[in-house]
Amino acid sequence: MDSRDRGTIKWTSLMLPEHVEMIKKVWKEDKRVEKGMLDEQKAAEIDFILQRALHDQLTVDLSVHNGFDYESWRLKITAVDKRSRKIKALDLQAKDPVEFSLDDIADIAIV
Repeated sequence: MDSRDRGTIKWTSLMLPEHVEMIKKVWKEDKRVEKGMLDEQKAAEIDFILQRALHDQLTVDLSVHNGFDYESWRLKITAVDKRSRKIKALDLQAKDPVEFSLDDIADIAIV
């Protein structure tokens, strides 16, 4: 391979914009991180911290799987609804209410 070879970059000028978007989507899909399964002990720990943060109005760092990767949020928990399996919280950076599924939570820590 020539030292000045630009790989796939040299071909993108010959592609239609739709093809470039499809290639970007494929590359993004390659970077996808699958959500791991929680064991019973970790699930109980998350439940305990959620209840404590709700009762004592504590700030938490929440790690949530968004379908492709993990996101971190700094929140104040406002409600935990076990029937619908949702938590409601206030995002401390954007000052907006947010809602998460209990099934998407990967980790939680009190700040």
